[in-house]
Amino acid sequence: MKNRYQGRSLAVIDDLSREERMYLFMKSRELKEALKEEALEVVDRFRINNPDFGIYEVFLEDSTRTRESFRNAAQFHGVKLGTLHAASSSFNKKESYADTFDNLCGYDNMIFIVRSKLEGVCRWLEKSGREYARRMGLEIPPAFINAGDGKHEHPTQELLDELTILEDNKWDTSTLHLALVGDLYHGRTVHSKADGLTIFDKVTIDLVAPPELAMPDAYIKKMKAHGYKVRIFSSIDDYIKAGDVAGKWYFTRPQLERMGEKIRARQDELRGAITAREDQLPQLSDGTVFYHPLPRNKQYPTIPTFLDNTPFNGWERQSANGRIVRIILLGLIAGTIGADFTGKVVRKDNNIEEDFIHEVEITGIRSGKRYSEGVQPINEGYVIDHICKGDTPGEIRDHMTVVNRVLKLTGRGGEWVSRSGDGYKGIIFRPGDLVLDDKMIKKLAAVAPGCTLNHIKKGQVERKLRLTTPPRIYGFKEISCKNPDCISHPEHSEGVPADFERMGDDTFRCVYCETSHTFKKVWG
Repeated sequence: MKNRYQGRSLAVIDDLSREERMYLFMKSRELKEALKEEALEVVDRFRINNPDFGIYEVFLEDSTRTRESFRNAAQFHGVKLGTLHAASSSFNKKESYADTFDNLCGYDNMIFIVRSKLEGVCRWLEKSGREYARRMGLEIPPAFINAGDGKHEHPTQELLDELTILEDNKWDTSTLHLALVGDLYHGRTVHSKADGLTIFDKVTIDLVAPPELAMPDAYIKKMKAHGYKVRIFSSIDDYIKAGDVAGKWYFTRPQLERMGEKIRARQDELRGAITAREDQLPQLSDGTVFYHPLPRNKQYPTIPTFLDNTPFNGWERQSANGRIVRIILLGLIAGTIGADFTGKVVRKDNNIEEDFIHEVEITGIRSGKRYSEGVQPINEGYVIDHICKGDTPGEIRDHMTVVNRVLKLTGRGGEWVSRSGDGYKGIIFRPGDLVLDDKMIKKLAAVAPGCTLNHIKKGQVERKLRLTTPPRIYGFKEISCKNPDCISHPEHSEGVPADFERMGDDTFRCVYCETSHTFKKVWG
């Protein structure tokens, strides 16, 4: 039976369906029990046990816990383990990510564990790795595991967090009430929870952080879209005072070093708002558990060390679960285990086919009744109507400049802002023999969704197209992700083509770093 995990990359937690993650957790539970009972024959069934199978750790950002957890997991499997040291790596010689990893693939390495400051790296490497496999005739492409990318996600941390919470929930997936406390702005481990906690049927999330460290709106929207109940508090004291406090708390350290001088000047105040105090503990319910992705700051721990020998300590079990989860994950991707999985598999297909160019019946429409070039009707040419309908006149004019630049609509003609019902719309006139081919029409739909394109011939509208929002915007050199930490951002010179998928009527998400953009911002 084909293993549906084999060769899969894990760039974000949502790359694994709920059923796939629950299967991974069941296997983790089996392995933990076998190790506890010293059932070596059962334990050996989980091992890759192939000294020629290559796993490579590439940590371009400091890490101890994640790196060593994966290292110990790889040693359990008895595989060939390599390490790329950032200080002496080819990245310092300005080699691209794709070239570096293609070369490492050529040395029979099949799984890469990557931590980086750039966001979306593993998604790009997944794409480029497939192309490398095609060129080299490899049956199974290399797989890439995100061990933390910037302030984006940390999916393997999310897996071990979910396993620990499940254990403490007695494997009940019906409800979860969880408080996220600390730096929710920079904390990639809490960002992964927006999708990760979908393993539970009913979720209440309490976000406890000062406004300066608050969860980004994009993740709050994602939580609410999943049906989570979300409550927001600015400090632990405010949270406890409000009542209905969660029995499970997930702390993160404040990463104030990433913020400006004004924030650092208030660091004691900000830390105080998200640090557990002894006088708060009697107000918590029996059985309350604290989690933390670690490390704790030794000078300013949000979970003070006096809690280490108390029942609140869930973070040590949580950390130990990291090795177990990563053993199972490596075994699944290698194809050693997972053949008996029969649940739902996540299928992400960016090649979405959707008709966004619609032919409109033109019976009886003449150009001279509606459009003009100055004071004269257009007899031959194009009229682009309904541009940015509903925006302000200034916004419309600004975006028509973008449309002209992107489509290179130079020469005679003009641009107008006219009334449309209670609002305004933009109109671009271009007389003459300009030809808009299919690629230009698709580009027009992407840069001015909702517009109509009218082809005028002999004073009549010969053809009329209504252009709706496309499912993707890609393949155009004029587009770019505006997140400076994204692997596709032009300043990194990685040659990663910008690619956006539609999330709403005029909202698009970068496929690499998942930053949301309006369609206008995509073009910039």
